Amino acid sequence: MEKEKRSFLKRGDVDMTSGPITRHLMYFALPLFVGNIFQMLYNTVDTWVVGNFVSSEAFSAVGTVGAALNMMIGLVTGLSNGGTVVISQYYGAHQYDRVKTATHTIMLSSVFLGIFLSIVGVLIVPVVLNFMKVPEVIRPYSAAYLRIMFGYMVFVVVYNIAAAVLRAVGDSVKPFIFLVISCLTNIVLDLLFVIVFDMGVRGVAYATITAQALSTTLVVITMLRSDTCIKLIPKDLKIHFPTLKKIVSLGIPAALQMTITSFSNMFVQSYINAFGPACMGGWTAYNKVDQLLTLPVQSVSLATATFVGQNLGKNQAQRAKTGIRTAITISLTFVAVMAVVIEFTAPGLVGFFNPDPQVIYYGSRFLRLIAPLVLFFAIYQPLAAAMRGAGNARAPMYAMLFSGVLFRQTYLFTVSKLFPGNDLLVGAAYPIGWALCSMILIYIYRHSDIASHRIVED
Repeated sequence: MEKEKRSFLKRGDVDMTSGPITRHLMYFALPLFVGNIFQMLYNTVDTWVVGNFVSSEAFSAVGTVGAALNMMIGLVTGLSNGGTVVISQYYGAHQYDRVKTATHTIMLSSVFLGIFLSIVGVLIVPVVLNFMKVPEVIRPYSAAYLRIMFGYMVFVVVYNIAAAVLRAVGDSVKPFIFLVISCLTNIVLDLLFVIVFDMGVRGVAYATITAQALSTTLVVITMLRSDTCIKLIPKDLKIHFPTLKKIVSLGIPAALQMTITSFSNMFVQSYINAFGPACMGGWTAYNKVDQLLTLPVQSVSLATATFVGQNLGKNQAQRAKTGIRTAITISLTFVAVMAVVIEFTAPGLVGFFNPDPQVIYYGSRFLRLIAPLVLFFAIYQPLAAAMRGAGNARAPMYAMLFSGVLFRQTYLFTVSKLFPGNDLLVGAAYPIGWALCSMILIYIYRHSDIASHRIVED
């Protein structure tokens, strides 16, 4: 048994049930953070290229539909969380046969899900554009970009699921390497398709999809060649329905929460769209900078979910709780430092994406208002991830749906009626929702026993 265990703990997968907690979290989160930056660069490079080499209308169009794309990606990410929890807890308990079964089940399911979402995505493009009240002047750009991105969603689904499997066993390095390769490919193709071939918005969409297909191919090949418990064996690809049920039961709450929250963000975008193209451009630029601020928190949160899952799988509840406190401290420290930097550099950061003075005006206002309040985001994200890692996906789902959807929409409707024309009050919908969610999750965490939610059978 010891020989078998050592073989699984070779380069790649990492056992987080012993050793320094901060080091485990940082070593796991750092590749995720840098990798997420490169993943974010997909759409960021798209917007930068069209903003500087196509037109301001194309810039606003590509940035505006980000909320719609995030709705689909949120669904996939939520479902992958279910797989991460199940596999990480099995892995922490050294139940390697169950890790293998869960891996093959979730990988085959990801192919079917990706094909389904690709078909549905293309069909709903007109509905999405109408719902978001996209102005007629930029609608053709948005429609062209969305159809291509939705049409090849299968690559996004398979990559995210496969990367989640690797993370569940502590390997965050390989997904990072693949994203770096993919992003560099995207940059080269963006410039080639737009500047050389003059393909406009369609060019950046095709460049992104090609790069995503490359990262998907690399991660699947890695699993096929692996010599650990997550090795992908084509003849063993079949759906084990009891395991799928467990994965879905844990993933659906997170998927619903992320999808509905992204849907709610489309509401926010529709309110922003009412202020015109310049404000839309400013909001797009704000979102790009804001992602740089929130990505480290999300990376630490992903590390927290795996850390908690593995340690509860080994009945180490106190170590799991210590890891949660450490993760929140790391997140708060980073956000506090970066928020100060953003306050002084906001105009230059916005101007990097679009030099239009009006875009810089709006984008700087949004950044200076919201950046300091990301501290609330740094509290609730690690807490929510920890609860999911413990197998309790419903509590963070309810908290986020209430604060990010019900409360946010009520707030936006009220503000738009009482203070029409105030863009900052619309932008404040995000941090106010974060603050409310933080308070709810802190209360839930303090009044619950995190160890009682572990899902691995004894």
